[in-house]
Amino acid sequence: MIRRLYDWTLSLADHPHALWVLALVAFVESSFFPIPPDIIMIPMILAAPNRAFLIAGVALVASVLGGMLGYAIGALAFDTLGQPILSSLGKEHAMEEFSTRFNDLGFWAVLGAGITPFPYKVITIMSGWTGMPLGVFITTSILARGLRFFIVAGLLWKFGAPIRDFIERRLGIVFTVFLAFLIGGFIVVKYL
Repeated sequence: MIRRLYDWTLSLADHPHALWVLALVAFVESSFFPIPPDIIMIPMILAAPNRAFLIAGVALVASVLGGMLGYAIGALAFDTLGQPILSSLGKEHAMEEFSTRFNDLGFWAVLGAGITPFPYKVITIMSGWTGMPLGVFITTSILARGLRFFIVAGLLWKFGAPIRDFIERRLGIVFTVFLAFLIGGFIVVKYL
């Protein structure tokens, strides 16, 4: 199954609408979707290394715009959805303390989540909920997502063939490690 998904994604790189699919995935991943854009971005770059930086740029712009949607969800829907849930659990005071700690670390929290496999959508929603200044959030998101996507693009552009061989021969291991990081991110969020 993993091999078929990988092959299908790789074939998508030649599709005329591949950049739009990448943009959609990067946008929704930043606010609510569980699958990161790397799953599409990496095979697209491997299939068309001369477009590596265009692909990274599309992922960056869409991801930051999606992050702004996540921020809006946290800022605008928290009172109607999140607060009643927290009150029913008796956690409203703990969340106020967490809000203060989060904003003290705001830049680093967004930077860390934007670069690592930690679920970026969690940080985008929390940034809106805690009232992180929008300018700081957007600037840090551009920096973090830019680093992540352009470093990957640069490495794949420079070393594409060996990395492609590595991925194709060890796809199961790569997928398992990626999934472990993703699940680990959710566990960290749950116990924060």
